Amino acid sequence: MGAFKLVLLTTPYFFVEEHAILSTLFDEGLELLHMRKPNSEPVYSERLLSLLPERYRKRIITHDHFYLKQEFGLKGIHLNQRNTAAPDNYRGQISCTCRNKEELQQRKKQMDYVFLSLSPDDNQEASSIDPEKELTTMGKLIDKKVYAAGGVTIDNLLQLKERGFGGAVLYGEIWNRFNIFSNQDYKDLINHFRKLKKIID
Repeated sequence: MGAFKLVLLTTPYFFVEEHAILSTLFDEGLELLHMRKPNSEPVYSERLLSLLPERYRKRIITHDHFYLKQEFGLKGIHLNQRNTAAPDNYRGQISCTCRNKEELQQRKKQMDYVFLSLSPDDNQEASSIDPEKELTTMGKLIDKKVYAAGGVTIDNLLQLKERGFGGAVLYGEIWNRFNIFSNQDYKDLINHFRKLKKIID
């Protein structure tokens, strides 16, 4: 199987510099972007996708409005509580998020890969759950098809790779470096992504 992948989850909202930031991250080697925009109108997702270079669309997975996969030639879809099944006659990559050992056991076989949420809330942020204890009980279930999600930071990235995960899902670790209301540029965010990439290369 391939190397450890860095996956980025979008913010739930749209903002002006978003396409520019995402294009630059793809230029820097971002392998997979999960587009998660719950409760948004599909027209905004269409607009964002049309602003991104066509060559990068094959690296994008959508969590909502599954018709976008076909229309924009995206890589795949991600099932969730809002969208629990793939459309009829769907062909392409499918992933989902698992929150415990039972889900992981059951769903891993049916998916191309799964996110294992190390935090209980949907926003993929760190929490009071004890990831160490949780992971120990997962044991052999963790392999290249399982990506760590929730509370992934520059300090635990290498550890997740060494544990045998196939990748890590970035959220706050990237987006907390850019304030949509006050930042004029996003150099800080890009430089941080480079550091993360260097750790796992």
